[in-house]
Amino acid sequence: MAALVDSIAFYTNKLWELRDTRVDGWPLMSSPLPAMAICLAYVFIVKVLGPKFMENRPAYDLRRVLLFYNFFQIVVNVWVFYELSRYGWLSGNYSFFCQPVDYSYDESAYRVLRACYVFYLSKFVDLFDTIFFVLRKKSNQITMLHIIHHGWIPTTLWPGIRYVCGGHGSFFAFLNSLVHVVMYFYYFLAAMGPQVQKYLGWKKYLTTFQMVQFVTASIHCFQLLFVDCDFPYLMSCWIGLHEVFFLLMFLNFYRHTYQKNKKIHSSSKSAITNNNNDSDSKKYM
Repeated sequence: MAALVDSIAFYTNKLWELRDTRVDGWPLMSSPLPAMAICLAYVFIVKVLGPKFMENRPAYDLRRVLLFYNFFQIVVNVWVFYELSRYGWLSGNYSFFCQPVDYSYDESAYRVLRACYVFYLSKFVDLFDTIFFVLRKKSNQITMLHIIHHGWIPTTLWPGIRYVCGGHGSFFAFLNSLVHVVMYFYYFLAAMGPQVQKYLGWKKYLTTFQMVQFVTASIHCFQLLFVDCDFPYLMSCWIGLHEVFFLLMFLNFYRHTYQKNKKIHSSSKSAITNNNNDSDSKKYM
């Protein structure tokens, strides 16, 4: 037993030596445990504590809070996307086929590092999406996909930020920040009230955009199975499998939310048409 403990300690120390030392001392980077604790607390709040708190209370009117929150999210994600574009993926210095991590303090490398770290921190801010649903009693929007998507990502992103913050692994942050700009813009408009909500019939296409993101990011990761690249093979697979998992969950959500509703709508429309035809027939009987 002692030998097993010693082996685990040895390989843990070896793994820790491979870390990106540039983020040493940065909040939430010393260990994955704080992120895990926050995510577990989030699940407890939105599934147990929050609903219990709201059980005998009316829904809160959070329109002004939501306007500020969504605007803040738009600004943060625009900044992340700009930084990763200007100094990374659209700079002309990054290869879409193989991009090793630059661990130097060169301006471009450091700005990509900083943008990825802010992207990571933003995933903790995203947890307020669900808390606002609880306070507004929008329980129908707190789906299993929603909770897993928000509550799992901060933990699964930690190894990438801790070890390979930049390079090939930053492609997901590059895409996801753009998706979140569009997503929070949609939510910002929705928070403006009924006079604007009637123009928001394109939520289905936002979900499609999210799925395209997962397909693109997973292909980008798994291409390293066929390309000789100085980027950790296991980390590329970890990110790619993460994308595939969420793609499958979003596909399931899309099928049940949009295709099923479309069939129900078509069935209702057919029933109304048949009833009208029956009524017309009775006129001549």
